[in-house]
Amino acid sequence: MASVMKRGGGRRGKRLMAEMNVVPYIDVTLVLLIIFMITAPLITQGVKVELPQAPSEVIEPQQEEPVIVSIDAAGEIYVDLGENPEEPIDEETLVTRVAGIKKYKPTTEFLVRGDTGVPYGRVVEVMALMQGAGLDSVGLLTQPSTE
Repeated sequence: MASVMKRGGGRRGKRLMAEMNVVPYIDVTLVLLIIFMITAPLITQGVKVELPQAPSEVIEPQQEEPVIVSIDAAGEIYVDLGENPEEPIDEETLVTRVAGIKKYKPTTEFLVRGDTGVPYGRVVEVMALMQGAGLDSVGLLTQPSTE
């Protein structure tokens, strides 16, 4: 009797397993998560403004975020939209941005944040510039009083 040789060298029942090692991906994901958790609280609006305290009503949330124009203690103007919201802008740029936003998004609300150390006249100037750019109304932000 002649024995019959089988092809494959007797590898019956063994299949190749194609598994991907995901441990390095998990490590990278956890490192990125930690980095984002640390940096998220640091990413806030860059303009330091101390708001005056006044009894006021809380604004109800709208569909669209309002545009906030900030005036710091030195009288510099900042808008929370644009390329660099933490960079001060001049009055002409403010008028251009406000008019552009009002043209393309007419329902957008505009609010002014004025530092307690900025003269009242400067806040009025900025509001007048904004109204000159086509706004019907401009709101003022204050810190809720602690009473």
